[in-house]
Amino acid sequence: MTTVINTPGNNTDNGNNSAGWAVAVIILLVIIGIGGYLWIHHYRTPVATSGPTNINVTIPVPSGTSPTTSSY
Repeated sequence: MTTVINTPGNNTDNGNNSAGWAVAVIILLVIIGIGGYLWIHHYRTPVATSGPTNINVTIPVPSGTSPTTSSY
């Protein structure tokens, strides 16, 4: 029978955890940004009404002048 002895080396932390945290923070910011964009543009925007919109505006002419004269 063969006996296998596994002795792992020293588990030293070289500071590589910072890179993992930076990637995690960037991913979370991207997810929050996409969620904010979708919330503003799809849920907060009113739905367009169906059919044409007709806006009739009558602008009154000031009294004492005619629309064809210019007072320059």
